[in-house]
Amino acid sequence: MSDPVAIPHLFVFGLGYSANAFAAVLRESGTRISATCRSAEKQAALIAQGIDAHVFDRDHPLDNAGRAALDQASHLLSSVPPDDQGDPVVDLHAQDILKAAPFDWIGYLSTTGVYGDCDGDWVDETAPMAPSGTRGQRRVDAEAAWFALAPAGPVHSFRLAGIYGPGRSALDTVRQGRARRVVKPGQVFSRIHIDDITNILLASAARPNPGAAYNCCDDEAAPPQDVITYACDLLGVTPPPEIPFEEADLSPMAKSFYRDNKRVSNKRIKEELGVTLRWPNYRDALTAMLSS
Repeated sequence: MSDPVAIPHLFVFGLGYSANAFAAVLRESGTRISATCRSAEKQAALIAQGIDAHVFDRDHPLDNAGRAALDQASHLLSSVPPDDQGDPVVDLHAQDILKAAPFDWIGYLSTTGVYGDCDGDWVDETAPMAPSGTRGQRRVDAEAAWFALAPAGPVHSFRLAGIYGPGRSALDTVRQGRARRVVKPGQVFSRIHIDDITNILLASAARPNPGAAYNCCDDEAAPPQDVITYACDLLGVTPPPEIPFEEADLSPMAKSFYRDNKRVSNKRIKEELGVTLRWPNYRDALTAMLSS
């Protein structure tokens, strides 16, 4: 894990899986964490953990206490996804963010879905954004909305590949009996372990580059069925049978993931931010996760 940078006060819109991992590392170094969640129950749980929590969603803008915390923050991160109306954070609080400026660093968690389908070819951050579906287009629009907040401080977009880690990996899918091996010839996905998302965010916060976008992925795009097979081998269970994509009964959401086929380059996080991936491929990560 990268050494924590000096971040006095981080405000997080949407303390989800990735943002929480980042915040947890910063808390160990004394950073004050303010964050939003979507229910009073979650708010109470976060406050009990020592996090300054505030309820927020499109129907519940920040109250005065939340705005005060935002105004005091030195760094800002959003993991709130866009909806059919746009980015809820920008729509409701752009003026509050500009008023609270300047921030030392602003991060927005996006996805590699902004590139669309590349027929298995490599893409880096200079590739055109040509999303193949509505969700991808919403991300493109949300990135633009965040970059438009540049007067508030150095804005960065982090284009996350498929996220996995403790409690959210192929090992868990196999253990829970939910594993399937859907085969679409030539299809590959890129992935990123939660530890490496944290490392990338820390490295960026230590070296802000206004307007930069970063692909966040490991070194090896791989067919999804191969990951399930490897997890089954580690657990000593028989892999589920392969199912041709055309015959798989997939939800519209699951089917949409197979629409895009690309290998995502992570060269920029290595060359510009100096990131060394803790988990450069899924095999190393899953093996270590099983042993721990």
